[in-house]
Amino acid sequence: MNIIAVDDEKLALESLQSSILKAAPYDAVFGFRNAEQALSFVRENPCDVAFLDIELRDMNGIDLAREISSIHPQVNIIFTTGYSDYTGQAFELHASGYIMKPVTEEKVQKEMEVLRYAVSHAEEKLLKVRTFGNFEVFKDNQPLNFRYNKTKELLAYLVNCGGSLCSNNEIICTLWDDEHDVSSHISYMKNVRGDLLKALEDVGAEDIIVRQRGKLGVRVEKLDCDLYGYMQGDPEMLKRYHGEYMNQYSWGEYEKGKLDNRL
Repeated sequence: MNIIAVDDEKLALESLQSSILKAAPYDAVFGFRNAEQALSFVRENPCDVAFLDIELRDMNGIDLAREISSIHPQVNIIFTTGYSDYTGQAFELHASGYIMKPVTEEKVQKEMEVLRYAVSHAEEKLLKVRTFGNFEVFKDNQPLNFRYNKTKELLAYLVNCGGSLCSNNEIICTLWDDEHDVSSHISYMKNVRGDLLKALEDVGAEDIIVRQRGKLGVRVEKLDCDLYGYMQGDPEMLKRYHGEYMNQYSWGEYEKGKLDNRL
């Protein structure tokens, strides 16, 4: 599902996103520090759940909730606030939930379990992705072809991040393992990014990618992926994991450690 988080305080937004990701690790979470950015996103993308701080500078969370609901009538609005004064207005809007700050994983989890509007998980799977062993990606049982080796690695890293948006700098530092000279890889990164988008468009799978101001992510609900099934406790995927994960890529070792801990 697509989840947005809106809070104009940087640390509060980071804490909110962190709590949501812990409660829903393989859903796509998008954070915004002002109402207009959030509205711009929901006008162009599906939105299933919106965590909104009520005390925003440019538009209060109540008004923002009305705007979002007019675009997506069955969005689940969950307000976050340090004050109890707004509970009446929240209920008038038929909000799904109300969290008193500080926001925690447990509070988020509780609200996610009782959403007002059911969220359908029956999304069409556009690609089959295999991460156990070597990373491979298929459309109609045929492997995707990329111009550059780094293109496939870029897609692998986005899949590994499970719906989180990744900045160009983060991607470059990871794929080229060169955090001290990011600028020298920017041109190549543009080519790799363009190659990825073209390859996906060629097979009708461009909708798996989320783009936002120099960041990339994947829509996890559009992928038939062994990693995501494993993390959600799918018995078949639990049986398929034998201690090997994205063997081609050194950065996969960190995620492999987390998978091993679940054995």
